[in-house]
Amino acid sequence: MKQEPPFISIVIPTYNRPEQLAVCLRACSRLDYRHDRFEVIVVDDGGVMPLDEVVNQFCGLLTLKVLRQQNAGPAAARNRGASEARGEFLAFTDDDCAPAPNWLKTLAALFVASPDCAVGGQTPNVLMHNLYSTASQLVVSYLLAYYSHAPERVRFFPSCNLAFPTKRFHDVGGFNVSFPRSAGEDRELCDRWQHRGYGMIHAPEAVVYHSHHLTAKTFLRQHFHYGRAAYHYHRVRASQRKQRMKVEPPAFYVNLITYPFGRIHLWRAIQVAPLLLAAQVVNAVGFFWEQAKGKRDVIHSSSPAR
Repeated sequence: MKQEPPFISIVIPTYNRPEQLAVCLRACSRLDYRHDRFEVIVVDDGGVMPLDEVVNQFCGLLTLKVLRQQNAGPAAARNRGASEARGEFLAFTDDDCAPAPNWLKTLAALFVASPDCAVGGQTPNVLMHNLYSTASQLVVSYLLAYYSHAPERVRFFPSCNLAFPTKRFHDVGGFNVSFPRSAGEDRELCDRWQHRGYGMIHAPEAVVYHSHHLTAKTFLRQHFHYGRAAYHYHRVRASQRKQRMKVEPPAFYVNLITYPFGRIHLWRAIQVAPLLLAAQVVNAVGFFWEQAKGKRDVIHSSSPAR
């Protein structure tokens, strides 16, 4: 008797991006996977833009549930979606992403072979004409390569293409909702997952296309918040492990700036490299800003009442 494919719950947090969400749901409706063996859970994280018109387009095409909550951030939204999921596995993506048709089939095959492991896929940038989006994607690609190529480093994958066995996801506590922005919570969860002794599989054939349009302003703001999240991640990790905070050596940042050369067209790499440098400067500002903020908060909380 042929075994049923595993039932998978796709969880998509969204916030005021109905047009992007429609593209994501359209891609989900075209997945090459039995439609009675997956569901889509959209979590509206306190957005003011109505989603009914978008969602109604996919009635009958998807098993679709929409949850609504007050704005609490994507980590809390993902946890909310996971709490309502019926699937034995959870597949997370974002509202500005479009899974490839074979995405779930690829994840399912890996889960059948390794049901206790998490799986992270590939997330290529669709907006190749946008220098800022290209630079931001190169940062992610560099981080994935850097943390995957040495056994002492903790592997992680971005939450827009990350899947878990449902029970173990809940056992480890899901995403950490204390992160100030949408950044770092995926890295912290992957760290906690592996610290518990669970495995992670890199599946570059599990593709989710990413369409995050950036301008100079939003690019710099994004990497400022990445810096804040990096400090928060290192602080949380050090607290959990009862050890001092550790940051990357100078070579890590030098190699990041040179990373595009040999991977994209030379002229494009020349254009992107200064953006990577700017991103790391702003990232450092965000890191030390968050560190100073933490010290101020400690001082204020310990000050005697007047």
